[in-house]
Amino acid sequence: MRRVFITGTAGFIGFHLSQLLLEEGFLVQGYDALTDYYDVGLKKARHAILARSNAFQAEIALLEDMERLRSAYRAFQPDIVVHLAGQAGVRYSLENPRSYIDANIVGTFNLLECVRESGAQHLLLASTSSVYGGNTDMPFRETQRADAPLTIYAATKKAGEAMAHSYASLWNIPTTAFRFFTVYGPWGRPDMALFKFTEAIIAGRTIDVYNHGELYRDFTYVTDLVKAIRLLIDVPPVKGQPHLTEDSLSPAAPFRVVNIGNSSMVRLLDMVEALEEALGRKAIRNYLPMQPGDVPATLADTALLHTLTGFRPDTDYREGVRLFVEWYRSQPSQGN
Repeated sequence: MRRVFITGTAGFIGFHLSQLLLEEGFLVQGYDALTDYYDVGLKKARHAILARSNAFQAEIALLEDMERLRSAYRAFQPDIVVHLAGQAGVRYSLENPRSYIDANIVGTFNLLECVRESGAQHLLLASTSSVYGGNTDMPFRETQRADAPLTIYAATKKAGEAMAHSYASLWNIPTTAFRFFTVYGPWGRPDMALFKFTEAIIAGRTIDVYNHGELYRDFTYVTDLVKAIRLLIDVPPVKGQPHLTEDSLSPAAPFRVVNIGNSSMVRLLDMVEALEEALGRKAIRNYLPMQPGDVPATLADTALLHTLTGFRPDTDYREGVRLFVEWYRSQPSQGN
């Protein structure tokens, strides 16, 4: 029975990944601070569901607390480490940049130290499509330069990739960094656009639509995303192995970057219309200009993911929105 240490198990993606791995018979050690960036009740509800399994346990502490992190890591002795915890949100990074330094850089460094000290067969860590910054050559490929982040959030995620590469090189730690593209779905974060739009439309409030709706995103359904992570667990990079087509494998370390996206570019206004259809209500739209640090479009090239795993996310955004609304309406605290 494989043992996997997952940071951020009370978070949106960590919760879904933990569920999947528990269903497959993994032992899961969660590590989450339950910070109040958004509703702690939602995080506790996710953990309560995971705790129904005897194969799940969790440590509630900050990544910045090195002694707690080291103690939990050593006690569990994981085979696999999946690092999903951190301060999320592009827009919040404009308001509170220090929280991103603390969680995403100091916290990631602490976890890398634990892996160095106690070992692991494969380290996987979350990055973001935001590292591509202002690149306009789409679809984004892992082999493109990603050295011009537009927000501190993106900068800290790129720093995490760079730190992980150095540890992979120095200590021969097989490491996969995956770049997410606009993940959505049930149990999502309340600060995400789909969640906020749904809440506002049901309540009859106005929704803010940036760049007058002419934003394009590669929306990735969460169950597709965690399936991709699960499959990547089984393909740790090996230093010096032959390169695949468009492979991001480092020449200096057992380190690889992999995009996880839906490979389809959806206009924000089309997403809003799909949400209106699922809810049976029209949105009151407030059209606004582009926000600082935002980009007009994202699109993932997932050829490398497919070559490594045989899988490509492909959930149509209309179906994903319908499933999200179905979940949202099932929650006791939400309106209909």
